[in-house]
Amino acid sequence: PFVHQFASFDIQTLNAAFLFAVIGLGLNEAAYMAEIVRAGVSSVGEGQSEASIALGMSWSQTMRRTVLPQAMRVIIPPTGNELISMLKTTSLVAAVPLTLDLYGRVRDISGVNFEPIPLLLVASTWYLAVTSILMVGQYYVERHYSRGATRALTARQLKAMADGQTAAADDIPDGPGAGRTTGGENA
Repeated sequence: PFVHQFASFDIQTLNAAFLFAVIGLGLNEAAYMAEIVRAGVSSVGEGQSEASIALGMSWSQTMRRTVLPQAMRVIIPPTGNELISMLKTTSLVAAVPLTLDLYGRVRDISGVNFEPIPLLLVASTWYLAVTSILMVGQYYVERHYSRGATRALTARQLKAMADGQTAAADDIPDGPGAGRTTGGENA
């Protein structure tokens, strides 16, 4: 009450349709996200948790320091995909009489000027732009959490691999009939 208010949010301006849309999308995504997190946590080997407990870590320390950092590599890709999918699913809110979503606004404006195609192209461009931004963000988040999962090969390792490939290539016989014996020769 004694602080300058920067933004206000009037709860009474929300209508029931918006609330139903949020609840519907939230319940739909909650089931998917629960399964994604469960799969990510169970992808970490049991030995990792046992080692943390053997070191004297509590359950929360084990999850925070051992399990979740390894599980994030598995959790992040489908989570990003679900976020993008949920953005696209917001157009299904049109089933609820709600005009606050992008598709609802397009329908309202096209009902006034009777030109739905240009407005649908604009809406699809907006969906494409926001989806592209989310995909780039997902790429960087995945790259951040995949650090340490792969490592660069040293020059010595690369040389050993190249030598191994050339040695294997030298063992391959030349030509289609090379290395085979015919029936008239003694083997």
